[in-house]
Amino acid sequence: MSEASEGSTPEGIRIYVDADACPVKDEVYKVALRHQLPVFVVANSFMRVPAHALFTRITVADGPDVADDWIAERADAASIVITSDILLAQRCIETSARVMSPKGKAFTENSIGQQVATRAIMEGLRSTGEQTSGPAAFKPADRSNFLSALEVEVQKLKRGR
Repeated sequence: MSEASEGSTPEGIRIYVDADACPVKDEVYKVALRHQLPVFVVANSFMRVPAHALFTRITVADGPDVADDWIAERADAASIVITSDILLAQRCIETSARVMSPKGKAFTENSIGQQVATRAIMEGLRSTGEQTSGPAAFKPADRSNFLSALEVEVQKLKRGR
């Protein structure tokens, strides 16, 4: 599948995966196959993607935010973006994309400001040598939560909400 066919589904729905550290790619493929939605798996290194016309591997150049830029430039109101990156989430929300973490938590206009501020505070603490705990470990329940949340987002987009 090529970039030119990004909007080829009847609903125009597309899924973009910020793939370098995404633990739920298999779950994304499962939901995408069920709904016949194209998936763009974006990373700055080779990533194995199932051989299927709906799935496209996008390998971008090395460099900070290159994969994020690729996704953010294409995300729109018919897109679902899967990422743990708060700043990418913010950029995609600004284009009306639906954004969720690999744990199934939605990033929204109402929550993103606080999440960006918290990220900045934690980054500031780390830059002074403060030890911070980092994100919680990924659990089997997170995988289940993600699957449910992704299905809900796809259904909302299909219904035009």
